[in-house]
Amino acid sequence: MEHILNPWPWYVSGPLIALVMALLLYFGKTFGMSSNLRTLCAIGGAGKFSSFFKFNWKSQLWNLTVVLGAIIGGFIATQYLSNDSKTDLNPKTVVELQNMGFKNAGATLVPDKMFSIEAINSPKILLILIIGGILVGFGTRYAGGCTSGHAITGLSSLQKPSLIAVIGFFVGGLIMANLILPLIF
Repeated sequence: MEHILNPWPWYVSGPLIALVMALLLYFGKTFGMSSNLRTLCAIGGAGKFSSFFKFNWKSQLWNLTVVLGAIIGGFIATQYLSNDSKTDLNPKTVVELQNMGFKNAGATLVPDKMFSIEAINSPKILLILIIGGILVGFGTRYAGGCTSGHAITGLSSLQKPSLIAVIGFFVGGLIMANLILPLIF
């Protein structure tokens, strides 16, 4: 299918996110992907292995609409609302990524070198993804939530712990991108 639509501009998507947040706050709910995944793990029986997953997950079933919405929204965005334009990267960044072995830097939203089916055949890439997943899981638990929960729900409701967590996320991202990633590749 030919991609003819551009992604939604910030002045459409931003107010829609604000509307969803207002509705969640009105109904006394919070938003965050990690709480949704916690509910999924609890449904799957993870409570047998960790007390963290022992809670009344039936009261949290509404969270699964967010997971379903993310899946459906991702499909709609990639199939109908995306164009074939490249990611606009700084030329210096493109050169640095190419020096690390990332071909076609900026040609896709995420680098194929790490996020393609072929990439997981590489033990190095598979190990990076596994370790990264464990670190993200640990960090999410340690911070009391994920980037979407803290950055969207926490900041919009003026929670100081969320501000601290978001600052930590950005500092961690800068360290990873500028110091650790060049050492790995």
